[in-house]
Amino acid sequence: MKRLAFTTISAIAALAVAGPAVAQSRSASSSEGYENTDRSGGSRNVRIDPYIEASQLVVAELSPGDDVVTFTQLAAGVDATVAGRNNGASVSVRYEYNVGYGDAIDSNTLSGVARGYASIVPQLLTVEAGGLAARTRVDGNGALTPNPLINQGADSRIYSVYAGPALATRAGDVDVSANYRVGYTRVESPDAVVTAPGADPVDVFDDSLVQSASVRVGTRAGEPLPIGVGVGAGWMQEDVSNLDQRIRDAHVRGDVTVPVTQSLAVIGGVGYEDVQVSSRDAVLDAGGAPVVGPDGRLVTDKSQPRQIAYETDGLIWDVGVMWRPSSRTVLQASVGRRYDSTTYYGSLSYAPTSRSSVSINVYDAFSGFGNQLTTALANLPTDFTANRNALTGDLNGCVDSLDGNNCVTGALGSVRSAAFRSRGVSASYSMQLGRLSGGIGAGYDRRKFVAAPGTVLAAANGVADESYYLAAYLSGQVGQSGGFSANAYANWLNSGFANAGDVFAAGGSASYTRRIFNGLSARAAVALDNLDSELASEDLTAASALLGLRYDF
Repeated sequence: MKRLAFTTISAIAALAVAGPAVAQSRSASSSEGYENTDRSGGSRNVRIDPYIEASQLVVAELSPGDDVVTFTQLAAGVDATVAGRNNGASVSVRYEYNVGYGDAIDSNTLSGVARGYASIVPQLLTVEAGGLAARTRVDGNGALTPNPLINQGADSRIYSVYAGPALATRAGDVDVSANYRVGYTRVESPDAVVTAPGADPVDVFDDSLVQSASVRVGTRAGEPLPIGVGVGAGWMQEDVSNLDQRIRDAHVRGDVTVPVTQSLAVIGGVGYEDVQVSSRDAVLDAGGAPVVGPDGRLVTDKSQPRQIAYETDGLIWDVGVMWRPSSRTVLQASVGRRYDSTTYYGSLSYAPTSRSSVSINVYDAFSGFGNQLTTALANLPTDFTANRNALTGDLNGCVDSLDGNNCVTGALGSVRSAAFRSRGVSASYSMQLGRLSGGIGAGYDRRKFVAAPGTVLAAANGVADESYYLAAYLSGQVGQSGGFSANAYANWLNSGFANAGDVFAAGGSASYTRRIFNGLSARAAVALDNLDSELASEDLTAASALLGLRYDF
């Protein structure tokens, strides 16, 4: 009886130990969703909410100066969710044009987040994809912080997309799974970001292509053996354009699931892994200084051979537990040996009720900025509502959902180009209570950079950046015609680089919307943002207010 009862948990455990883990309520809308039927005969819910907005925006710098700038803001966007038997997706895309008056600069922004999947062959072959477009600000030490529109010349743009197929089937008692994913990430930033007077500029991440693949075959506990066994292999490679950096990680391993009770199992695995990080040096001028290109990034010397920044190969292992007392709770925690050191990873998925959820993820992996961001995107749920700043329309780093890990904020901590080992934890809580929907996300991320000795990045080798982040959101309806939303955030980056200093950014926004008739509604919003950087002589504090109209089609 125990063997049969444990079949489900052993299958989940087998997927969890196939490779070490890597970091992984809805707002009121004036348009109603509708239902139709998909080709397989199942119910498919589709909600599409296109809109246009026209608003007047004023931004006042409270410190260190007292500038006041105004904008006319024109925006168009769409929020959509599809949920069917064989597909699911959520997308939020917004284009915004700000017409500045006086000293204000005109600007335009495309922002959005999307995540979805579609079954090409039901219960066999699935394709998933996701993407992110966001506006932010790169601080002097490489930290990413919100930009309150005071200095639009400091705007930076981040674009990231990924896609790939996944195969899952059974051959008798054997589960067979495989997947492939390719992703691309690009950061567009001002020409050069200087860390401190007389210091070298930060080499800001430019773009990267990341690919990963895995395959596994295995059996479940009780089918046919009393324990579950499996063998799998995985591969990841990220090619970063800055100095032609390359992160490559390949492994093969066997795993086992040993039931202890109907809800508890011991899991473990052992295998072999080969990890290598390499790069080229920068072009040097006649004085021996690195040459900076017109884009503000170091110019790669492709005439020189590739140099090793980090490499290790050999035995890897881990052991842990999988606990599933009910369909609403799954806990997995492991400790082992990887990257020539002790490693910890795990996850918790807990749904106290049908309208609340908790998600925690502990991770440890070698990566570049692009791989960490696409991995965070892939861990987002497919049913969500995007959280945006009520005035600027910028994404707040977390989505509103009752399913999965809801934030990508940890992946956005630092935009330095060097490869790194990332260790951290992310957590989120979401809830729906009547007409209210809200949640909170928090986390910690530590990036220890690696760089080849004798190269221009050598000073970064072994240096660590630590970031902490917190984001909260709440939205709901007020009466039959009104709705509100509120968001707050706090990000802190503690950099280990000389002369880099710490950066603390915090702020929040709130808005009220009231339907006038049909799809037309009036909006009012306020926001306050503060940026405290040790590289600046004074803090930057800005207050914003908005009045406008929105039409939902």
